[in-house]
Amino acid sequence: MANPDFEDLVDTFEFLDDWEDRYRHVIDMGKAMPPLEEALRVPATKVDGCASQVWLVPQINDGIFTFRGESDAMIVRGLIAVLRTLYNEQPVKDVLAIDAGAELGRLGLNDHLSAQRSNGLRAMVERIRETAAASA
Repeated sequence: MANPDFEDLVDTFEFLDDWEDRYRHVIDMGKAMPPLEEALRVPATKVDGCASQVWLVPQINDGIFTFRGESDAMIVRGLIAVLRTLYNEQPVKDVLAIDAGAELGRLGLNDHLSAQRSNGLRAMVERIRETAAASA
């Protein structure tokens, strides 16, 4: 079971009747995220494997994982917001234990993203897990 914020997101997705409503909700989540400063959009924070431009800036303080992110595509920015709901404020050891594929599957994302978007989502999850593993 994921953290309470992600469980709330799962409940919201169950409440929304169709994928178009869910898609809009994901985009709205991305719009609500604070923008990532231009100075942090550098090659070191860029995620390879995404069709869009994606930057992730992780931080670990006292064993707690958080990250900020940005994308030039609205849906990808929303996917970053979904991943923040799943991973932010989690102990590093818990980040490594999260089965992102299963958790995101509960939202139905696997069935409604293009192959390119799915690959990009996997690349973002991989970057998050690599960062957590390096500090564990």
